[in-house]
Amino acid sequence: MIQVIQLKGKDKHLYRLLAPMVMDPEVIRANNNYPFKTGEEYVWFIAIEDKEVVGFVPVEQKSGKKAVINNYYVAAVDEKRKEILSLLLSSVVTAFIPAGWTLNSVT
Repeated sequence: MIQVIQLKGKDKHLYRLLAPMVMDPEVIRANNNYPFKTGEEYVWFIAIEDKEVVGFVPVEQKSGKKAVINNYYVAAVDEKRKEILSLLLSSVVTAFIPAGWTLNSVT
């Protein structure tokens, strides 16, 4: 079963969970060779299956209640990839829309 958790951009648990993945050259290549970034203004949605991170979506919170998805990563293919990405995006929408945020994506 896949669980989606939400962590603040500077949460120490975020670093422990994601460091091995976001420092992997293959994952960086999937992000157009651009490193992943975070800060106080970010909220990360992380998909975990069997105690392993299988995907994530960082969301940057900007002024005027604008939330921006700059990138994402899912460590799966085909139907499993669709399932994980759908769960992540549903979690983002559930967290931001009821609170009056506007969601945008640059990817």
